[in-house]
Amino acid sequence: MINSLKSELPLNDIKSISPFNKGWSDDRKFIVETEDSKYLLRVGDIKNKERYVQHAALLRQAEEHNISTHSLIAHGECLDGTYYCLLLNWLDGNDAEDVLADYSLSEQYNFGVTAGKILIEIHNFKPVSVSPKSWDKRYNRKIDRKIDMYNDCKLKYDNGYLLFDVVEKYRHLIEDRKDVQHHGDFHIGNMLIDANHKLHIIDFDRHDTGEAYEEFNRITWCASLSPAFASGRIDGYFNYDVPAEFWELLQLYIASNMLSSLPWAIRFGDKEIKTMRRSYAEILDWYDDFELTVPKWYRKKH
Repeated sequence: MINSLKSELPLNDIKSISPFNKGWSDDRKFIVETEDSKYLLRVGDIKNKERYVQHAALLRQAEEHNISTHSLIAHGECLDGTYYCLLLNWLDGNDAEDVLADYSLSEQYNFGVTAGKILIEIHNFKPVSVSPKSWDKRYNRKIDRKIDMYNDCKLKYDNGYLLFDVVEKYRHLIEDRKDVQHHGDFHIGNMLIDANHKLHIIDFDRHDTGEAYEEFNRITWCASLSPAFASGRIDGYFNYDVPAEFWELLQLYIASNMLSSLPWAIRFGDKEIKTMRRSYAEILDWYDDFELTVPKWYRKKH
């Protein structure tokens, strides 16, 4: 595959192409180096062509909105039309989750504010796909699937019944909510911090559309690593004025996610199962078994 790719890439003086095995995406990633530049190449099955075309459209919008992410160099069919490729510029930086602890709490909070402001910009993109069905119909169906997944799962959380209580208490709130463009996997694991202490957002490949606040469903990963960052992310998104309804919807989306997380983890073995159990225990602590509406880790900066 690598030799064939070399002949198809719109680049001169390619020195090397090497696998880049990071992340959970289904496509194959490669580092492409030329005499004077470095690139990220994403290669996926042609059956997902439309997703890649949409991904490219999102990167163009990101550039228009001055969002720090990969720049799109080229995209198109490759390898006799069996694959689709995205060629992106390389971003130098460290995984934010690995280096955030090196910064002060105030700096961590400010990185979160930046992330929140970037997210609201993404939500102002023109959606690259439109669903014919309303958000409440789509998400209620998703909730029901997740409930079935949990009920059918041989493993259960301690006090897992509390998740059902949260879902039933708040699921009515998703009625009449409009769709926006989603990044699709917006959390600290998809962010880089470069040598100039600038935050970059990466991996738009799980993009979708949906209700805006659902994009916070993975903030648990951020809060577990840095409550200051997670707090800043919320304040940055809402310009320091968080509506009460957000906290209720956040609980709904977190609870819904946790219902399917344990069944998902079984495929990957004991390590991921323990991670999900630990995550749920942490969530129960944050919310005092969901007696609280606002999690204990949230601290608004005055």
